[in-house]
Amino acid sequence: MNRNLWLLAVCQGLFLTNNVTFIAINGLVGLNLAPLGWMATLPVMGYVVGGALSTWAVARTQARFGRKTSFQLGLLVAVASALLCCYAAYSKNFWLLVAATVVAGYYSANAQLYRFAAAELALPAFREKAISLVMAGGLLGAVAGPNLAMRTQSLTDVPFAGAYLALAGVALLAMLLLAFIQFPPPPEAHAARGGRPLAEIMRQPVFIVAAAAGALGFGVMNLLMAATPIAMQVCGLPFSSVALVLEWHVIGMFAPGFFTGHLLRRFGTLPIMAVGLALNVVCVLIALSGVELKEFLGALFLLGLGWNFLFTGSTTLALTAYRPEEKDKAQGALNFCIFAVLAVSSLASGVLVTTQGWALLNLGSLLPLALTATLLGWLALTQRKSQNA
Repeated sequence: MNRNLWLLAVCQGLFLTNNVTFIAINGLVGLNLAPLGWMATLPVMGYVVGGALSTWAVARTQARFGRKTSFQLGLLVAVASALLCCYAAYSKNFWLLVAATVVAGYYSANAQLYRFAAAELALPAFREKAISLVMAGGLLGAVAGPNLAMRTQSLTDVPFAGAYLALAGVALLAMLLLAFIQFPPPPEAHAARGGRPLAEIMRQPVFIVAAAAGALGFGVMNLLMAATPIAMQVCGLPFSSVALVLEWHVIGMFAPGFFTGHLLRRFGTLPIMAVGLALNVVCVLIALSGVELKEFLGALFLLGLGWNFLFTGSTTLALTAYRPEEKDKAQGALNFCIFAVLAVSSLASGVLVTTQGWALLNLGSLLPLALTATLLGWLALTQRKSQNA
């Protein structure tokens, strides 16, 4: 871990502070402002829709101006969108809140590339550990996000408006830290346009599985996480319990970052991804066993742990699917897949938890998990045949 990686890990933590706070409060603010109850998670959906719509713009910005300028631009957008969310909460304007979260998605699309930038800041032999350790910086978000939401919910007369103001400050701090990171120079224009066509890259089995496993794993995590604050409120649990559950959920997401890279190198990418998938299934079983604090806490912690193994594994797998000159378009395609699935899961989360209940929501999550298991098995068989040929 060199200085650049440590600073990038802190920026990852500040990004997750933004994400966790958004998840903790957007559904609740949306529930208070939405014309209909099922619309409560539309602000959460707006965040990921904005991310999906921004992926290609971010890819072009990264290719033309390099990592640093693009990341700083994303943080400027984070400041502006947080202030806009605050104004929407004050004016009780639900659709302005949704629009503000769509704008915030540009920041998310930028910051999702921190994990790929980490691989470029380390020697090739340490790429897995670099990705894993920078993602471990999300532990900062695990602690800061829920506590920030809880301590600032009554900072102003309008519930949670103070939290949005605090997030603007968090983004400004990240901008300051990012100024001290030295990224590799952007590729020459002719090199950036080189490489295989995107369609050819995306047809590779390894790309298909990396994209699908990353997107579906993230989608299931988002489906359950976005619904948790609303489900716990319906069950009569206080917001302090919601903050505690989200804190341990994000600890589960990023604490393994200190050793996931080692596990990937020792046991292989696909076996570790399979373990992550199994942890997600156990999460669903615990969630179906009850609606007390301990069930929410155990289920969400395992959900975060399973996501870490799946997502870190899929990121590592994706690195083998493209060449250096193809990285911007390939990473843009990967992130688009993730955000597209997140958009669907965010909407489904609000609709299902408010109309069908927490139990049916969890049962529905088993379908994408089964599809992920099928794809992992297919890639394992494909690789085995290739080795034996």
